[in-house]
Amino acid sequence: MPRDIPVGNGNLLITFDELYRIRDLYSPRVGRHNHTNGHPQRFGVWVDGHMAWIEDEGWERTLQYKPDSLTTEVTLIHEELGIEITSNDVVDLHKPVYFRHLAVRDLAGKSRDVRLFFHCDFSINGSPVGDTANYDPSTRAVIMYKDDAYFLINTSTPTKVGVEHWAIGAKRVGGAEGTWRDAEDGQLGKNAISQGSVDATVGIHLQLKPNATEEATMWIVCTQNYDDAKHINERIWEITPERLIARTEAYWKLWSRKEPINTGIMPEPVQDLYYQSQLILRTQIDNGGAIIAANDSDITHFAGDHYSYCWMRDGALVAHSLILAGQSELSRNFFRFAHECIGEKPYFLHKYTPEGNLASSWHPWMIDGQAILPIQQDETALTLWALREHFEAFRDVEFIKSLYISLVVRPAMWMLEHRDHNGLPLQSWDLWEERRGIHTFTVAATIGALKAAADFAQDFGEMDRAASFREGAERMKGALRRHMWHKERQQFARMAIPLEDGTYRLDMTRDSANYALFAFGAFEADDPLVKLEMESLRDRLWVKTDVGGCARYERDYYHQVECEKTDDVPGNPWVICTLWQAQYHIAIAKTMQELKLAMPLLEWTVKHTLESGVLAEQFDPYSGAPMSVSPLTWSHATVVSTCVMYCNKYDQIVAATAKSEQSNTQSK
Repeated sequence: MPRDIPVGNGNLLITFDELYRIRDLYSPRVGRHNHTNGHPQRFGVWVDGHMAWIEDEGWERTLQYKPDSLTTEVTLIHEELGIEITSNDVVDLHKPVYFRHLAVRDLAGKSRDVRLFFHCDFSINGSPVGDTANYDPSTRAVIMYKDDAYFLINTSTPTKVGVEHWAIGAKRVGGAEGTWRDAEDGQLGKNAISQGSVDATVGIHLQLKPNATEEATMWIVCTQNYDDAKHINERIWEITPERLIARTEAYWKLWSRKEPINTGIMPEPVQDLYYQSQLILRTQIDNGGAIIAANDSDITHFAGDHYSYCWMRDGALVAHSLILAGQSELSRNFFRFAHECIGEKPYFLHKYTPEGNLASSWHPWMIDGQAILPIQQDETALTLWALREHFEAFRDVEFIKSLYISLVVRPAMWMLEHRDHNGLPLQSWDLWEERRGIHTFTVAATIGALKAAADFAQDFGEMDRAASFREGAERMKGALRRHMWHKERQQFARMAIPLEDGTYRLDMTRDSANYALFAFGAFEADDPLVKLEMESLRDRLWVKTDVGGCARYERDYYHQVECEKTDDVPGNPWVICTLWQAQYHIAIAKTMQELKLAMPLLEWTVKHTLESGVLAEQFDPYSGAPMSVSPLTWSHATVVSTCVMYCNKYDQIVAATAKSEQSNTQSK
């Protein structure tokens, strides 16, 4: 089930499902720990003796954000109960506090007894074993804790502060369903404490006059000790939740629009998605620098693992989008994180936890009795390439100095050593993490990285190194053209497999990843070979149903929707692959007419967002329903990159046209 309307601040992340149930709560890092284990946190409304949980039938739900903010604007209407609720969710910009502010309006034209119930089904630090829940009279709150994780749950109305109605008890043991059942008669038992596999429910009682609106707020403070939780709770009482929510909303509006990018030349829905994508991206980035691929625990049911890790490839490409959008502090944090992860090695391993430790992997360290490197070389290459993009944008010499050896010199020297007799990179795993060989994507990324390293070395006055890196890039480009271009088919291979005689067996499967040929500077975008390649990819990988979009590659099996017409449906459409085609149109555009060829692909992306603007990884090729994780950080990053590229190229064409007209006028 997609994770809609995520809210966070880089230390605390809250995700919701499409029924408006909190499903994931990550603290103190984005991606770790998930203190719900994916279990739904219920929200219910009791009105005049009738109970409706938010997942029940009868609710009309609209899940959106306020414009340019990470404050949700959720509308909940229950005609049978005669109630409308406007709910705003937000994580404070500074402190690890989640707020939910509710405005409850009577629709029946009569006085109402309304009781709101919030159910907290935590598995603290990923397990319910040893949890404790208790009512704390000094803070007038329910506190759930274990080890170094504390959660203080409190409520307020305009006239009262503190929890007056609560239930604490067992869940999923001994036949106990949980304290949410205790709320269904409108009353909570006020048990003082419980330990083990426990949960808690807190309630707020409101009296509504006919057609009137009453307000209430619930918050959860997430800290690593009791004293901090108590202190933050006291500050909330002093400042008031309403002021904290308003302050945070204003901050995100400022943050998302701080750069003077000429987005007004794009259609308004595309502009909106651009700004919202930046904000959604931010929720998936840990303040320690890790850029997390996705935080959607439902995927564990499919794969036995999750996406709450930092892949350096994803991280580098997301960092590039942040660079284009002017979010320099976030890109700096990522490169600092990368420096810590790479350590003394000249390359990155598969993926990393938010703390920077080696994460789970399916890349073997030995094949057929021979030791191999369990790596995807493009991850190392793209991090170096993105670091150069950062430096070109911000020229922060002092920052680069500390990373020059670890992220530039050692990786680039290793890339020169890690080549075969033709100058191509030795075998590694592809960007899709499915096959081992010499991949066009990896080769192109490595060429871009060596060029970036050469530029850095020249800047630092190391001319011998600069020449060596540049020569390596040129030799690799020549080898790519000679050995991975199929003359008869007029296409680049997806992958080359080395043979014993020193030649290669080419895999000619059409793969969207070959957009890398121009994306990282291996070839110019208007190179005839690139043109033929991109046209071939568009022709073979476009999904020929009403849904449209580009698949990853032919016969893509990941989350495959069964169908016999593989020519029409080569795979499920992906956001990133579709927008890579848009980036190609932008890169080669010399006129406004040529540039506008990219816009339908951005509009396709807008069409496939959830109502909130959230984008999944991929979509059902027949229904268009989101599939796999949602939101996917890479999807939103590609929206941001493509929009900035579009706006920049628009400005370049306008400037070139004006210069040409001026020149013509002067010549007359």
